[in-house]
Amino acid sequence: MAGERVDNYIEGRRAAASGTEVRPVFNPALGEPVREVALSSCEDVDQAAAAASQAAGIWRSMAAAERCEIIGKFRQLLDERQNAMAATVVEEHGKTTRQARAEVVRALEVVGYCLESKFQARQAGNPSVDSGSMPVSETLIEPVGVVAGITPFNFPVLVPLWMIAPALALGNAFILKPAVANPSASLLLAELLGEAGLPDGVFNVVQGDRETAQALIAHPRIDAVSFVGSSQAARQVYSQAGAAGKRVQAAGSAKNHMVVMPDADLEAVAETLVEAAYSTAGQRCMAVSVAVPVGDNTADALVELVADKVRGLQIGAGSSEGVQMGPLISAARRERVEEMIAAGVKEGARLVVDGRQVKAPAGCEKGFFVGGTLFDQVGPEMSIYNEEIFGPVLSVVRVEELAQACNLINRHQYAKAASIFTGDADVASGFARRVQVGLVGINVALPVPKDYRSFGGWRASRFGVSLLYGPRGVDFFTRVKTVTSRRRV
Repeated sequence: MAGERVDNYIEGRRAAASGTEVRPVFNPALGEPVREVALSSCEDVDQAAAAASQAAGIWRSMAAAERCEIIGKFRQLLDERQNAMAATVVEEHGKTTRQARAEVVRALEVVGYCLESKFQARQAGNPSVDSGSMPVSETLIEPVGVVAGITPFNFPVLVPLWMIAPALALGNAFILKPAVANPSASLLLAELLGEAGLPDGVFNVVQGDRETAQALIAHPRIDAVSFVGSSQAARQVYSQAGAAGKRVQAAGSAKNHMVVMPDADLEAVAETLVEAAYSTAGQRCMAVSVAVPVGDNTADALVELVADKVRGLQIGAGSSEGVQMGPLISAARRERVEEMIAAGVKEGARLVVDGRQVKAPAGCEKGFFVGGTLFDQVGPEMSIYNEEIFGPVLSVVRVEELAQACNLINRHQYAKAASIFTGDADVASGFARRVQVGLVGINVALPVPKDYRSFGGWRASRFGVSLLYGPRGVDFFTRVKTVTSRRRV
């Protein structure tokens, strides 16, 4: 097995995991291991939880301005080393260099928001006004304590910082369990936080799989759990963490629809749709995986335009010049995507572009590639419509009118995002009111809100009431204490 071993990070330093199982970490473009990661044992989780619990008291007692100074230094260091961080993402995830850099820049924005005065003001509470002998009340906003974050492979910098940045800024200690497939970014984050002056033990990393996650969820010293992953796993995390008496936020799967009205600029829409569906090989919860053109004339023209663009996508290693789409994260994911394509054909959808036929470039013959795939004439009863594929597969579902499109969206089990492309403001505003999803785009394919708004879906795309980052992040990572007192007796 090639390369170094990816360690844990506990109490301010790298620490070898004591588990007996070791997994390879692949460069998915080459299909070869570049390093290895040992899975953590329950003892490793105990060690991280003890370090975080002890450090939490020190961290929360520091003034908010002191904490912000350290986090600001961390942001500066991440900014200075964003190229190195992006290169790590490219190597272990397979994203293109442009996509990886965009992820790091977005992560910097998240950290920056947590340093702004309007974010900090939300933890100030509601001070009392002394009214003589009458009892008065005041609200204190305090950190939850120790937070565990369990994150997916698709955004190894951004999604952890969705959790880490607000949690630390609000005075919590944190334990991160990143995905096994691409763990190295977590250690880079840990070392930058340490270099910025974060006290030892406030931030820890435990490498591991589902058993490690279970140990974190059950651990008595962990007060809250933040999770992003599939809905099946999110439902389990929400149930188990809740049963253990912990605060929990759990974001799950998606099947995002993009409605295209007859008045839309179809050439521009097709360009946007290809980027939204196939960027990062479709491995993101905000990817558009269903296009819903209204009317057959719209559908015919859109499918032709998209098919031409998909056939022209440049596939290869993310570090190579001109590459537009990299590989899938693993051989298992490639197999899953290919199985779903076969299922779509069997169920009667029209396969317009078959990504299984893509030829990897020289040097990447063993890489985990599936090309952009386009289905037309997809029905709502088909598995390729109902299931999250998490790969470069776009399904076109034709409808005759907008009401049908809205009904499709509102009946789907997943309700993260939906968008519409139209030049009619009344149609757009009516769509925004009618669709029952967490995030709506108007002439925006990927309606990911900026940091001063929060992120989350409805139905089986999210469990619990808590949203990710933004103002609601304050609510999740803090708890309220109300003090009632009489100043004079």
